[in-house]
Amino acid sequence: MNYFLYARKSTDVEDKQILSIEAQLAELRELAKRENLNIAEEFVEKRSAKIPGRPIFNEMLTRIQKSEAQGIVCWKIDRLSRNPIDSGKIQWLLQQNTVKSVITMNREYKPDDNALLLSVESGSANQFIIDLKKGVKRGIESKIQKGLAPISAPLGYLNTKTEIRGENYIIKDPERFNLIRKIWDLMLTGKYTPPKILEIANNEWGLRTRKMRRKGSKPLGRSTIYAILTNPFYTGEFKYKEVIYSGKHEPMITQAEFDKVQIILGRKGKPRPKTHSFPFTGMIRCGECGSAITAIEKTKIIKKTGELKTFTYYYCTKRKLKTQCSQEGYITSEELDKQIDEELAKYTILPQFKDWALEILQENNDVEIENRTKIFESQQKAEVDIQKQMDNLTKMRYRELINDAEYSKEKQELQTQIAKIRKAKIEMEQRMDNWVELTEKTFEFACHARSGFANGDTNTKREIFMALGENYTLKYKKVLIPVNECLKVIEKRYPVIEKEYNRLELENKLNPKRQNTSFEVLRPLLRDRPDLNRQPLP
Repeated sequence: MNYFLYARKSTDVEDKQILSIEAQLAELRELAKRENLNIAEEFVEKRSAKIPGRPIFNEMLTRIQKSEAQGIVCWKIDRLSRNPIDSGKIQWLLQQNTVKSVITMNREYKPDDNALLLSVESGSANQFIIDLKKGVKRGIESKIQKGLAPISAPLGYLNTKTEIRGENYIIKDPERFNLIRKIWDLMLTGKYTPPKILEIANNEWGLRTRKMRRKGSKPLGRSTIYAILTNPFYTGEFKYKEVIYSGKHEPMITQAEFDKVQIILGRKGKPRPKTHSFPFTGMIRCGECGSAITAIEKTKIIKKTGELKTFTYYYCTKRKLKTQCSQEGYITSEELDKQIDEELAKYTILPQFKDWALEILQENNDVEIENRTKIFESQQKAEVDIQKQMDNLTKMRYRELINDAEYSKEKQELQTQIAKIRKAKIEMEQRMDNWVELTEKTFEFACHARSGFANGDTNTKREIFMALGENYTLKYKKVLIPVNECLKVIEKRYPVIEKEYNRLELENKLNPKRQNTSFEVLRPLLRDRPDLNRQPLP
């Protein structure tokens, strides 16, 4: 009977194997000689048996099915298989008497033997792989939680070999760390391409890859330079199974430098959640289709300076699919800011004028209080008179001087009159109480809004824009701003008043508390009170 001799180990790293290929072959040959076995051919495979698909193992089984051999000699049953599919093939061939014998160093398996024994041993080999996998997974998860990258260190770093199993970490490579940093520096200038940097590193610096057991100590390849320039490991992070983790190894570059290089390479860089805050989104609609105006950021390299700059663009979302929209292209945030600033310039007043006007408003407030009191008394008297009419109307109904229809009609009319008077009283009281305050806010806005918009942050710009008007639209890259009514008065009358104010200041150095002429100049502006139901100014 012919036998095939099969020897296998999982990796090419001999110090990680319990028994090397050479040792297996030596012992199996001795076994074959001792048992007088006819070895037709030897099969040697350097591949893991934990998953199906080993080409040499499959070739051996195929040739057995062709009757080139009737038995198998191997060191141990787990050398043949560590997965249920390959184990099932061996068991099936034994049961079909295609394989008449499987001989290991410890025992022999034959078709007539109890199938349970082979199943148990094959299952044990499979379970060993499952347990090993779980143990390795737990070890890797533990390392990741500690910030220790369970990967082979990239060029510029080294894996330690002196710690206990599972505790080795990554350190700087004293020979190559600074040279790899210089590669990043050249790329950050924006003046060198990766192939050019590769040429400099190999030929001028003499940079070589790490010396390993069977490879290394060679010039960098084209793929290596791109692998370096796109690896987030150099920022202090590491990627494992497509997930980015924070590492404890010393970073070579900053995240900003990494992102800049990705932009130079035409890539998006490391995906990270980012919250954008745009001052005008959610307030402007497309002037054609009515869809919302949104914004997007784009980062570019300024070639002349090598500076990394971010630009903001506003555009129509075109979300209203039923409406065709011809608005194309973008408007930059700089252009939008400029248009809003030009609008704010129409309603900007001198700080001196604001102080002057507010002093006059305080003087005039006593007159307003007196007028409000007289109006309130008149409204109160009218309400009392109508209430008396309702009381008399009720008495007339009790005496049957009027019928139900007449009573209901008159009562409804009187109730309507009372409701109108009470509403007018509330509105008048609110309007009079808030008028001075709102006028002060209007002057404050007109005095400081433009400078606040130019120098403020995103929230400040948003608040000023909201206070400027409402129902904004954007069409053909022009923003339409329907401003608050109180500001329209300033736009209409302030230029003339400012001219007169400057004349009076230059000629007489007037005191606003003593000069009636000044009050007369301001009266046209202060007389036009804004609509208090509109959006209040900040």
